[in-house]
Amino acid sequence: MGKRNKPSRRLGDWLTDRVARLLIATALALPYERRVPFGGWVTRRLIAPIAGYRDRAEANLAMIWPDMPAPRRRRIADQVADNAGRTLIENYSTEAFLARMAGTEPKGPGLAALAAARKAGRPAILVTGHFGNYEAARAALVARGYEIGGLYRPMANPFFNAHYVRTMEAFGGPVFPQGRRGTTGFVRHLRSGGMLVLLTDQHARRGAELHFMGHPALTALSAAELALRYDAELIPFYATRCPDGLSFEIEIEAPVARATPREMMQALNDSLEARVRRHPEQWFWIHRRWKAH
Repeated sequence: MGKRNKPSRRLGDWLTDRVARLLIATALALPYERRVPFGGWVTRRLIAPIAGYRDRAEANLAMIWPDMPAPRRRRIADQVADNAGRTLIENYSTEAFLARMAGTEPKGPGLAALAAARKAGRPAILVTGHFGNYEAARAALVARGYEIGGLYRPMANPFFNAHYVRTMEAFGGPVFPQGRRGTTGFVRHLRSGGMLVLLTDQHARRGAELHFMGHPALTALSAAELALRYDAELIPFYATRCPDGLSFEIEIEAPVARATPREMMQALNDSLEARVRRHPEQWFWIHRRWKAH
């Protein structure tokens, strides 16, 4: 049965990728100010309902805010899908997106720490979540002379993953896939004084049970462990989408104080939680963040 299913699954992945490529190409043919809203519309109206993203987002919202009226949950879930679609098209619009972010000035107390680390040749780990579009912050920093790599989780669809990885590489730093080979490259880059981005808001099966949004959430401790091991600054950062749907506020928070890995990662969970509570429509509620195991 497995052997018979493998070719059909591969064909399904290929067909899904063909449709995705068509939609992306259609969006990229539009002027930037129209393509980004188009990407949001396609994801909100077509992809999210079919893929079950809306239902999953609403279920997560109901768990966190059980008293929230259903219409508001639906509205937030739609906005989440819209933000996801905008983010995808922005990340494929490398040249235009980088140009726009070059004009966006990052702010926050972490900027001085980041500059000091670069000057001293010390490593830094920039930590965020699937909030707004974190690549906007990375692009703004790259425009100011920073080289920032990243560790990513390969997508299940290998056809889509191949070209999506190229979009991440185009933002100005090496990217490493999760797994033994990727982790080796990631650590080597860090040890050489490099700067890297980590997203820490997904379920980690072997993670520590910390708290996020008032509920237990298995969280990987690796970001804090690496920061302690290699004397790297651990700096939260965020790119919050503005009401116009196209621009961002980029904030680099103060480095997390040295403590135990659990305490440091809880501080990062708390930092992201504060952002999500202010702008719930900008976090990726589609993830199964609170799985029990």
